[in-house]
Amino acid sequence: MYSAHIVRRKVIPIITSTSLSQTRAKSHSVKSVESPIEEKEKNFANGPDFSDFVSGSVPQGQNWDTYKGKLKRELGESDRLRLPPWLKTEIPIGKNFARLKENLRGLNLHTVCEEAKCPNIGECWGGGPDNVATATIMLMGDTCTRGCRFCSVKTSKAPLPLDPNEPKNTSDAIAAWGLDYVVLTSVDRDDLPDGGSAHVAETVKHLKRNIPSLLVEVLSPDFRGNKDHVASVVNSGLDVFAHNIETVERLTPFVRDPRAKYRQTMEVHKYAKEINPTLVTKTSIMLGLGESDEEILQTMKG
Repeated sequence: MYSAHIVRRKVIPIITSTSLSQTRAKSHSVKSVESPIEEKEKNFANGPDFSDFVSGSVPQGQNWDTYKGKLKRELGESDRLRLPPWLKTEIPIGKNFARLKENLRGLNLHTVCEEAKCPNIGECWGGGPDNVATATIMLMGDTCTRGCRFCSVKTSKAPLPLDPNEPKNTSDAIAAWGLDYVVLTSVDRDDLPDGGSAHVAETVKHLKRNIPSLLVEVLSPDFRGNKDHVASVVNSGLDVFAHNIETVERLTPFVRDPRAKYRQTMEVHKYAKEINPTLVTKTSIMLGLGESDEEILQTMKG
């Protein structure tokens, strides 16, 4: 499934809300002892910024101008061209990787890391310098009812029924991993009357009951713009509501499934804020698909 030579796609997360710590009421003049959840929210608010995401082991001074390898074949050549080292990643191996994979399979859980064939799976599952392994649980099975062109997740008009044990199994897995912050995502299930919104909400509630100090982010479907279904997820007790715009408006018909509309995504974010104005909301956009700087700025402005 995985190759040692995989191109990385740059994705920029956009946080569209005030920090979680600013949502707390500040009417008390007497200083009180912070609860664990308040302490975590403060750490979240003072967390990494964009510079932290582009720092680290990025090769310095390596670009197309200094690359000594061949960038194109000469007339009559058929040898495979090699990618430069900064566009390669290692095949995933290691104890953490194997343990996490075995744990997920035992609970019949899926991850977007595997289903979307993410090239960074070895880094996340294997653990970084702090040896902390992370994964993004993908709810509602491994098969999507939509077929966005950039995505490797399997598609079908009629996926398997939802696993009723998935909310509890997800909670058990996260508790065993001892995480402070978890991201839940899901496939789109247009075959279900509510798009699976109740299932996602139930998973969040299980997590919050079993691990009260856990911060939960949900990368949510659009539920075809149905406000009641969006509200079900927003009101589930999550800490961050995410829904990706993916690309600029002009390129949306060529990149996303026809049911995933640009304006619909914007409306989902708008409605999430109407339900809970203090909720942290978030979206992401892929770069390198032919968009202009002006289009990127317009997307960020909404």
